Amino acid sequence: MTAPVDAPAAVAPPGDRARHFPTLDAARALAAAAVVATHTAFWTGRSAQGPFAATLSRLDVGVAIFFVLAGFLLARPWLYARRWELPRPLVRGYLWRRALRILPAYWLVTVVALLAVPDNRGTVGPATWLHHVTLTQIYGLGWQRHALTQTWSLATEVAFYLVLPALLVLVLGRGRRWDTGPALIVLGGLAVLAPLWHLALPTLGLDPRVAGQWLPGYLAWFAGGIGLAVLEVDGTGTGSRRLVGVGRELARSPWVCWGLGLAAFVVATTPLAGPRDLSTPTEGAAAVKNVLYLVVAVAFLLPLTVGHADGGRVRTLLASRPMAWLGQRSYGVFLWHLLVLEVVVRLLHQELFTGSWLVTFVLTLAGAVVAAALTYRLLESPVMRLRSRVPAYPPGASDTQTATRLTTQRAWDQPEPAA
Repeated sequence: MTAPVDAPAAVAPPGDRARHFPTLDAARALAAAAVVATHTAFWTGRSAQGPFAATLSRLDVGVAIFFVLAGFLLARPWLYARRWELPRPLVRGYLWRRALRILPAYWLVTVVALLAVPDNRGTVGPATWLHHVTLTQIYGLGWQRHALTQTWSLATEVAFYLVLPALLVLVLGRGRRWDTGPALIVLGGLAVLAPLWHLALPTLGLDPRVAGQWLPGYLAWFAGGIGLAVLEVDGTGTGSRRLVGVGRELARSPWVCWGLGLAAFVVATTPLAGPRDLSTPTEGAAAVKNVLYLVVAVAFLLPLTVGHADGGRVRTLLASRPMAWLGQRSYGVFLWHLLVLEVVVRLLHQELFTGSWLVTFVLTLAGAVVAAALTYRLLESPVMRLRSRVPAYPPGASDTQTATRLTTQRAWDQPEPAA
């Protein structure tokens, strides 16, 4: 959610200066830290009572940020190719890079968690291994194990990876020239499906504890990211100038965007978005929370993607080298942090719903960063050297297409973790 091999770059149309998105690594780092904060707050009981309890309980909004980022970065190469009438990226290259970037580190953490966590002993059989290795643990009740419960969102995101090429055919149409109007209308329809899914679960006879984690319930977040990519790639606003112009103008006002996002987050801390613990929310509360988190994530990322990527103190800080370093390792933080939390609470002899949240958070985040840095150095980066074995783009490209291939590879090398 969300830890790139390199900072994502976007290639501008022929004759224009290439754009970069130097702040997106920081967005990953902040989203990962937010998820660690909300999980440690739950363990120490701080998300249930005390100052800022409601705020800490809603920092799982980091999941929405990761999902929107995934929609933006992964869809953009196809959108760019259609917009500027260039050869389309290869699906097999896309899937190969996704598998290399996501699976090895995930499998390592899965093995450690299933073998080493005391609460998992005696509960792990062949079916448990199969479900976790294939990221299908969310498709039945009771498959998820200790220190791996955060990977429900990774399973959901992998489902999005698999259907993304088909979704883009739906969004862009076959053979139709670039037109933002129909694309944004289709994305709006996909966004509406997500809250409707949560509302329809009882009618469909599905358990919200299970089906509430499936891809249809989060299509709005991914569609929001694809919508940001449509606005950014469009450039001149062909087809729907007014709508695109409003979006791009808003993107140039970061404090307005972030104010809107903050307002939506404040509403999300109220009972309108459901309970603050692990209780199953009502269908209405789940739908409201889904929409509010979409607004938060899109409002946060709009200035960093569609707007000017640099300038201003905040964006200068977000684009700094330390933030980039942390963001590039955010996938490892996502994977390791619950295992590290298991170690921390045992070292502190800390029972559930007790202890200092701040101490637990700092120790867990620091330990997760160390584990993530080692995993990035020893496993993630070496594995990505295999990416060239399956091309991301058709052979025989011009200079412009070569630059586009580089953009595609960088975008698809992002892990985009969620939690």
